[in-house]
Amino acid sequence: MTLRWRAVVFDLDGTLIDTIPLIVASHRHAVQTVLGHDLPDEVLRSGIGRPLIDQMAVFDRDRAQDLYDTYRVWNHANTAALLRRFDGVDDVLRRLDQAGAAIGVATSKSRDAVDLAFSIQPPAVTFDAIVTVEDTTRHKPDPEPVLTAISRLGATPAGAAYVGDAPYDIAAARGAGCGAVGVTWGVASAHVLREAGADEVAETPEELATILVGAP
Repeated sequence: MTLRWRAVVFDLDGTLIDTIPLIVASHRHAVQTVLGHDLPDEVLRSGIGRPLIDQMAVFDRDRAQDLYDTYRVWNHANTAALLRRFDGVDDVLRRLDQAGAAIGVATSKSRDAVDLAFSIQPPAVTFDAIVTVEDTTRHKPDPEPVLTAISRLGATPAGAAYVGDAPYDIAAARGAGCGAVGVTWGVASAHVLREAGADEVAETPEELATILVGAP
């Protein structure tokens, strides 16, 4: 196995774990409870990848904190029931680990939400760095979370890649000066990810493994 990048940082939601139905349902509950109406799925999905409070401000800036608080209560109560794995993603992580890659996570989730998700769906490997929303002052699409993760992995942007499912992820990777790899099993299509500037786009975990590690 030949590593294309010695360090690989992953987004979490929609990339490593299948949280998109949970997030959309949590958004819908918060909007209906706080604002008394519904929003289309495409609106509820549009901010996934950014910090939760920023997503809520798009729905209603004046009620963003109420939306945030309502979301978190419902989301955490329903995580165990709605959280799913993506078939094949664990194999990608294991192949990277076996090839000697430094593996990290940079997510806009809060630390407690990450800990909850990992307690329900334990990762296939031990991550060498996990950067959450509390760890940086700026957030995706700003590159700071990605650069922080790369630094904690002891790598440089030139020797690292960031893998994500949203345009915000690709923008953060481009800003960080590292490889930008998109995946299509989350929130965005291959076209959207390429338009955002992805160097590579994987339609399946098998394609992602080939991009990152080479053919088996």
